[in-house]
Amino acid sequence: MKPYSEKIHSWGRIWCSLAIFMFILYPLAASLYYQAWPSGMALLKALLGVLPVFWTVGIIEALTFSPMLGSGGSYLGFVTGNLTNLKVPCAIRAMEVAKVKPGTEEGELISTISIAVSSIVTTVIILVGVLLLSQLQPVLESPGLAPAFANILPSLFGALAVVFISKNWKIALAPLVFMLVLFISVPSLANSVSVLVPVGAIIAIGAARVLYKKGLL
Repeated sequence: MKPYSEKIHSWGRIWCSLAIFMFILYPLAASLYYQAWPSGMALLKALLGVLPVFWTVGIIEALTFSPMLGSGGSYLGFVTGNLTNLKVPCAIRAMEVAKVKPGTEEGELISTISIAVSSIVTTVIILVGVLLLSQLQPVLESPGLAPAFANILPSLFGALAVVFISKNWKIALAPLVFMLVLFISVPSLANSVSVLVPVGAIIAIGAARVLYKKGLL
C-alpha cells in the first residue's frame, strides 16, 4: 500500500491545486476580458460575509470526512464536491455493503471507487440534463412537480439525518434537540444554517464526551 499511498497523495495534491487554479481562473478571465474589476472594499465586504462560514465548514468537513473516506476518497471527494449530500453517504453505504470499516486499507479502496463512480454518474446526469434542458423544461416547470422541487432539500437532509441519527442516536440527540428548539423559537435563523454547523458540531462533541465519561457510549 505504500507506493499506492504515495501516488494518491502526489496526484491528490496536483488535482487539488488544479481545481483551486480553475476556480480562480474563471472570474479572473472574465474580469480581464470585460475589463470589469470589483472594487477592493466591495470584494472585502463580500468575502467577510461568506469566508467565515466556508472556512469553518471546510475545516470541519476536512477533519470529519477525511478519516472516513481515506486519502483517495478525500482528494477525489473534495475536488468533485457535494460531499455531505452525495459522496459521503455513497462511500459509507458502499463500505457497509462491502462489510469493511473506515480507516482500513480495504475501506479506503472501496471509498475511493464508490466516490469515483458517484462522480461519473453525477457528471453523466448533468450532461444529459444540459443536452435535454429545452425538452425537459416544460416538465420540470409543471405545476404538478412544483411541490416536489420545493421540498428537495428537506427530503434530502431528512434522509441523511435518519441514517446518521440511527447509528449514533445518543450523540445526535443533544444537537438535534438544541437545533429544533432554536429554529422553532427563532424561525429567522433558517437562513443561517451554515453558520450553525460548527455550533452543532461542538454540542455533539461535548455530548459525546459527557456520555463517554458516564460510560453510556
